[in-house]
Amino acid sequence: MNVSGKVSELESLLVPIVEALGYNCWGIEYLSQGRHTLLRVYIDHPDGISVEACAAVSRQASAVLDVEDPISGDYTLEVSSPGMDRPLFRLEQYADHVGEQAKIRLRVPYEGRRNFQGVIRGIEGDDVILQVEDHEYLLPIDSIDKCNIIPRF
Repeated sequence: MNVSGKVSELESLLVPIVEALGYNCWGIEYLSQGRHTLLRVYIDHPDGISVEACAAVSRQASAVLDVEDPISGDYTLEVSSPGMDRPLFRLEQYADHVGEQAKIRLRVPYEGRRNFQGVIRGIEGDDVILQVEDHEYLLPIDSIDKCNIIPRF
């Protein structure tokens, strides 16, 4: 199973748990590197996220993951807030952050590069519009490996 298929499987198990506890599931990262696998679940709430909230979600998620066993072998489960440099996972999240600076890494090079930093200008179909200096790029959401908002202080 590819990584996006594994993430979809994990979302189907974990999103209902997060929502039942009163939080939003911001996104899930599944990073399998040899023998070490990391499952990171980002939770969000309008009032913020406490350590206790992360612990509660972690306990419930661990119980379900132990029963369903979707990850073979050992793995580390992390539950956290998306933070100020929040990662973006879905098109609607990009739409919510129009006008903000972001760093984007692509799965494969586009015009000879994988890394972009610029202002999110919007979405068009399944593409993210990113303005880098005086050039706008249409980056397909499926080609984006990672995107983080660059916080303004």
